[in-house]
Amino acid sequence: MNGPMTASAARRPVLAVAHRGDPYRHRENTLPSVESAFAAGADAVEVDVRLTRDRVPVLLHDATLERLWGDPRPLARLTAEQLGAFDDGRHRVPTLAEALKATAAAAPGAKLLIDLDDAGPAAATWEVVTGLGAERRVGFCGPATAMLAVRALAPDAEIALTWKQPRLPVRALLDDLRPRYLNPPFGLATPGFTAAAHQAGLAVSTWTADLRRTMRKLSEAGVDSITSNRIALLRAVLDGGR
Repeated sequence: MNGPMTASAARRPVLAVAHRGDPYRHRENTLPSVESAFAAGADAVEVDVRLTRDRVPVLLHDATLERLWGDPRPLARLTAEQLGAFDDGRHRVPTLAEALKATAAAAPGAKLLIDLDDAGPAAATWEVVTGLGAERRVGFCGPATAMLAVRALAPDAEIALTWKQPRLPVRALLDDLRPRYLNPPFGLATPGFTAAAHQAGLAVSTWTADLRRTMRKLSEAGVDSITSNRIALLRAVLDGGR
């Protein structure tokens, strides 16, 4: 995920992850949003990846283009070429390859956290990553089914297992998946949960914290990474700002 990190007794700086870029300034999951997030100090940018009809990985959260682009058609019915029509002069639906290139240009150590809802895009996504030699610039997050597909393709990929239960995953799953992070919603990232994860050898990433008090509470709870829609605020809080 957003920088190599192992749970340890020594506290390291909490990492700041931008949720879908910088959506308060730019349309989510677009290149200007990704670039703005890095400019605001993000250690990593989380993006959602889906496949077009011709199996090109692109950045889009929803199954359809209706919410962001005003078209009710599912992405899976459109080719990458057809997506070129969705361009307002500033924002468009970018390919994963374009987002990876923007990440490489952003800053040394900048990373892209690829969120997969299911296993379907895993193979095409990994092909793009390896084709660009970007293995060290990406991490993956998502549910167990998607992450197991990633692990089968990429034995050394950095994985954050999205987890919505108050108890840790069973050891058999952890042994199969070998995640670096456990990735719960912020309401589950209590001091007790975080301590248990660390004891099990897992770092804790959490999402999506947009209030200053929530960010501070999570940092005090010992999490290793926080994801936010308000990356500039998160950066300021983590850097000790009021």
